[in-house]
Amino acid sequence: MAEELASHGFVVVTIDHPGDASEVELPDGTLRESVFVGDPRTDPKRFQTVIETRIADVRLVLDHMVRLARPTAGHHCEQPAGALPRGLARALDPHRVGVYGHSAGGTTAAQALYDDRRIAAAANLEGYLSHSATPTGGPGPLFPVARDGVDRPLLLLGTDGFRDAEFERTWSAAVARSRGRATWRQLTGATHATLTDYAALAPQLQAAGLIIAEARAALVGTIDPARSVPLLRHRVRAFFARHLGTP
Repeated sequence: MAEELASHGFVVVTIDHPGDASEVELPDGTLRESVFVGDPRTDPKRFQTVIETRIADVRLVLDHMVRLARPTAGHHCEQPAGALPRGLARALDPHRVGVYGHSAGGTTAAQALYDDRRIAAAANLEGYLSHSATPTGGPGPLFPVARDGVDRPLLLLGTDGFRDAEFERTWSAAVARSRGRATWRQLTGATHATLTDYAALAPQLQAAGLIIAEARAALVGTIDPARSVPLLRHRVRAFFARHLGTP
């Protein structure tokens, strides 16, 4: 997805969340590994921390990009030598910012849109819009983006293989309360990992005899990657082109 957007002229910034991603090398050479074991949604406090930390990371990166685009007098943003492309600041437009993400990243993108008015549009690729279930087993409270809705464009892109009552509840609430600004689209014959690079990788693993057909279907559904990959790329790119403008 990053390559697709960049190849059409968008400036794309990807974020590795320290302590969340499997491993992140920090500028001083320190390697920060993931603190997670299993699904963070099984631990309500941990899941809340995940989303709050990711949103803070997004806003930190956005702060930095805005400073690059608009350095104030006496507060020029230093670029580490060779770390960023030459002339990047001239290509940035802080008035046309979009965020997208998958799973917890999708939750982050949607809630960041609600929290930060510098973000003009967001795409949530199959992230729940509620906190984890309560200790008594009841549904978790909705994130504000689903509870109140949004007044800027939000794409909710999911699959037919990843649906449960909680997912339906949270996305339906976001659509109903956003007054036409939230759009729900769905891929058929697909599941959660179809919205990642596994869509292309799993069929290759099957062809190499490394996984069986049932394992591939459980991971990415039955949809052909020749269809799913271009479709996913097109839908997200078209969404941002429509609401942010063509670069």
